Amino acid sequence: MSVSPNFSNYHFILASQSPRRQYLLKELGLDFEIRVQDVDESFPPELKAQHIPLYLCEKKANAYTPLLKNNSIVITADTIVWINNRVLNKPKNNTEAVQMLQLLSDNIHEVFTGVCLRSKNKITTFYSASKVYFRKLALKEIEYYVLNFKPFDKAGSYGAQECMRTDSPPCSAEESAFLAAIGKSGLNKIDSSRSVHTETGKHFITHIEGSYFNVMGFPLKEFYESFNRDNASEFSKPF
Repeated sequence: MSVSPNFSNYHFILASQSPRRQYLLKELGLDFEIRVQDVDESFPPELKAQHIPLYLCEKKANAYTPLLKNNSIVITADTIVWINNRVLNKPKNNTEAVQMLQLLSDNIHEVFTGVCLRSKNKITTFYSASKVYFRKLALKEIEYYVLNFKPFDKAGSYGAQECMRTDSPPCSAEESAFLAAIGKSGLNKIDSSRSVHTETGKHFITHIEGSYFNVMGFPLKEFYESFNRDNASEFSKPF
């Protein structure tokens, strides 16, 4: 498996300032332009779980419709943390970040990322879901993390790449096989220089069920497969 030649047929626009999404797509071998515009990120209150990021990523993509040329595809994404039937987005300040991490401590939550691909003649959306298990965190650990890692651009106030153990691959078996197939096995590791160091020396996340990249903010394997299997032929039709 290699990066699909279909990718080279398009001008991709990544509508995201997230350094994690930019990094992952670059590592996949995708050439793209970064273009961001303000979009109201409110959503109907009756939406739950994965339906929230699916709604928001499509809402973002629709805002780019007037800007799309014949060979353009805009990529939008939205990630939420879902716990106790409530959504956690990005924290507004230190206090909110600490409160979120206290809620996640010694608990299980879900991470949902919705992704939308939009061209002038087609729109498609999909989502990825993962379960994340946190150990019990001391308040001083939480405060240390918020002070030193400033997780204000991260849903749920944490980054998976900072909060996992560094001595074992973070990816699921399916993701590991995917990375090996496209020659990107180097992505299946945690950079120890960026991981959380606390007085206990322990990582926050005990394990993840499902996609690690989804928890980072962009499900690479699902994006690759969705475009190449389900959408490449449709996007390739004459405009």
